[in-house]
Amino acid sequence: MVALALGWLAASAGAAARADGVEVRIDAPVAGEVVRNRFDMAPFSGLARSDSRSADFDVVLVLDVSGSTEYCSGADVDGDGVVGRRERALLPGVPDVRCSDPGDSILAAEVAAARALLADLDPTRVRAGVVRFAGRADPGGTSRRPESTVDAVLEQPLAHDRAPVRAALERIAAAGPDAAGGTNIAHGLRLAARELAGGEGAVSVPRPLARPVILLLTDGEPTLPHGRSDDAGRDDLRAAVDAARAAAERGIVINVYGLGPAANRRPLAPSGISRVSHGVYVPVERPGDIVSVFSGVSFANIESVVATNLSLGRMAEIFDVQLRPDGSFRGFVPVAPGLNRVLVSAFGRDGGRGSAEFEIRFRRAGLTGDEKRAELEQLRARTRAILLEQERRRQEGFRQRERRRALAIEAEDSQDSPTEENDP
Repeated sequence: MVALALGWLAASAGAAARADGVEVRIDAPVAGEVVRNRFDMAPFSGLARSDSRSADFDVVLVLDVSGSTEYCSGADVDGDGVVGRRERALLPGVPDVRCSDPGDSILAAEVAAARALLADLDPTRVRAGVVRFAGRADPGGTSRRPESTVDAVLEQPLAHDRAPVRAALERIAAAGPDAAGGTNIAHGLRLAARELAGGEGAVSVPRPLARPVILLLTDGEPTLPHGRSDDAGRDDLRAAVDAARAAAERGIVINVYGLGPAANRRPLAPSGISRVSHGVYVPVERPGDIVSVFSGVSFANIESVVATNLSLGRMAEIFDVQLRPDGSFRGFVPVAPGLNRVLVSAFGRDGGRGSAEFEIRFRRAGLTGDEKRAELEQLRARTRAILLEQERRRQEGFRQRERRRALAIEAEDSQDSPTEENDP
């Protein structure tokens, strides 16, 4: 078994163990706790981190609300059993219906993904905030100033409390897309970075030890602040990447999620933003899939967590362990009555790994079986959906990498893309 090959690193429950760059901490069960359940599975939870930096995060969700996010996401986001679709107008002069079910729009998928992510983040360690952006062409040039953020709105400053963050998402969903709005990514990134770094005009107060992260969701190329709101240009690309570079100088990592073909066909902006900020670019070909993809991506640089009952020689099933984006995890491990030694191993994206061992005293009981079984089934269903989406993406990974490599080569020689001398 993979976990057994790591060797044993003893650690009491609640303590942490490190090996090869990954630290694993077990939060529950606590030392000496007796676990009772109707079936032979015991819950556990903890935290994995890939370096010695703080496990606290400040995360700003940056949502694209431009006019194109009114189009359908390709999925039944609102779960009403009907997938919204674009309906062509039958009469000249009458506009098309961009999405027959607004609850299935790209914007609806962004909001649903953000809601799901919030549920997976530990509010004691992770503060969250929300920024939305769109934009209009500005003949006066105000929006082209390097410090301008006029096309972005801070819907919610950083907060531990999830209620105001969820309320901000509901406001965005209720307002809907900015029908005539363009895509001013630069302004969205600048405003988010200002909040994370505590720059002039910021509402949020930065935490010195928290790790700042921007999660950018967009369905298109930047069309502002220099160009027309409906046309992507070289200067708009440069402005977006410059904003990301400025954020990186403040220690901010930016992960970019490109939603749909328009964002990923020529991904110069998302790849440039993620590159200069040491983040990741995740292309999502069908925008509606962002709900599963978003929850399955770790900004703590942890790839997976495995649990093994050393006493029984049995591993937890893959669907029985959920790794959250912030590096925290929870799951169920098979147990037998009596003393059980359990090893939890975590694997980092950079190849690092670590593990922690703890003991569970298990007794069969009928007091909480229904609740625990329901919790296990819910966890399995959620993890299964995430892993199935990840597997589909792995199967497409080679093709995507080859396409991006070809695009990068083409971009270097293309007249309308930044040259090596004028890299944004």
